[in-house]
Amino acid sequence: MTAHTSSDTPAAPYLPKPTGTQPVGTTSLYLRDTSRPDPWVAEADARELMVSLWYPAKSTGKQRAQYMTPMESELLLKEGGITSIPYDTFSKTRTNAFTDTKPAGRKRSVPLIVLSPGFTKPRSVLTALAEDLASHGYVVASIEHTYESVATTFPDGRVTTCLACEVPDRTETFWKKLDQGRAADVSFVLDELTRPHSKWSGASLIDPSRITMAGHSAGGASTLAAMATDTRLRAGIDIDGLTNDPIPDTVLSRPFLFLGRQSNFSPGMPSARSWEREWQHLTGWKCWLVVTGAVHASFTDVAILAEQINLDIGADLPATRSMEITRAYTRAFFDRHLREKPQPLLDGPSTPYPEVTFCAVETHTCA
Repeated sequence: MTAHTSSDTPAAPYLPKPTGTQPVGTTSLYLRDTSRPDPWVAEADARELMVSLWYPAKSTGKQRAQYMTPMESELLLKEGGITSIPYDTFSKTRTNAFTDTKPAGRKRSVPLIVLSPGFTKPRSVLTALAEDLASHGYVVASIEHTYESVATTFPDGRVTTCLACEVPDRTETFWKKLDQGRAADVSFVLDELTRPHSKWSGASLIDPSRITMAGHSAGGASTLAAMATDTRLRAGIDIDGLTNDPIPDTVLSRPFLFLGRQSNFSPGMPSARSWEREWQHLTGWKCWLVVTGAVHASFTDVAILAEQINLDIGADLPATRSMEITRAYTRAFFDRHLREKPQPLLDGPSTPYPEVTFCAVETHTCA
C-alpha cells in the first residue's frame, strides 16, 4: 500500500455491510502442523498457523470482531511507507462479524471456502469478502501464511514478521517454494476442519464434499498449486495473481475463474502470459474476467480502507464499486459450482457491471 494522502481523515474506517441475510460470526484458530518443518524457519519443530473463520450465525452477538491488532496495523502501514495517519488506525476498523457466536446450519450441510491473501498481506485484508460470503451461508477459512505476512499475532502474544520478505532474490524458485508451502498449509487446514473432534466447535457443519478456494495475488497463484495437490478442492479462483508453477496437463479438470485487472491481465499482454499458460491446462469449466479501472489492491480491503482515509492508490474505479464487483462474481462462481444454482452473471457481459469484460484467450479479445 503506497499512496498519497490529504490531511482530512475520518475517525475510523469501516467495512461495507454484507449483502446476505444471515448474521455473521467469526473466530480464530491456532494450529500446529508437526508433520513438517516450517519452510522459512528450518529450526522450527512445527509449522504454526493462524486461521480466521467466518460463518453464518444463529444471531448477532454483543462484540464485533477486531479487524486487526494495533501492532498489525502499524506494521502494515509501515510496509506501505505511510506515516501520515496514526499507526493504529486500521485496528479501529468497524467490522460486521461478531465474535464466537453460535453457528447456524445442519450437520455437514454448509460449503467451505478457503481464502489465501497476497504476499506480505495479513489474512484480515480479505475480511469484507469473507463476511459477505458468510452472510450468504458459507463457512470461510482465511489462512495466515506465517512469515509471509507483515505481522502474524499468536494467542501467546508473539508477533512474527515477514521473514520470506528478507530473501534477496525472489526468483521463480522462490515463488514455487511459496506456492508449495501454501498448498501444504491449505491441506493441513482442511484436515483440521474436517477431522473428528476438530478444534472448531462448528466444524461438523462443514460439508466435506463442497470445499473450494480463492486467493488474491500470491494467494491466487497458490490456489492453483493447492488444487493440483488436493482433490478436496472442487473449484478455485485466482484474483489478480501471477502464476508461477505450471500445472500438469489435465490435473485441473475442475472449475476455475481468473479475475483480474484489465490493465494487467488482458490476454496478449506480457503480464498475462502465465494465465495463458495455465488456461491451456484447465480442462473443466473456466472463465477469464477483467475489470476496467481496477488496480491490484482493488480486490481487497486495502482499497476500501485507503479510500476512507483519503489515500490515493491510483485506481479509477471507486473502492466500494470494486468490492461490489469482487463480491458479486466470486459469490456467483461459488453458488454455481458448489450449490448448482444457475448464474447468468457468469454467462456473459452484464448490464449492471459494465466494468467487467469476458475474455476470449484464443483471439486476445475481451468484451
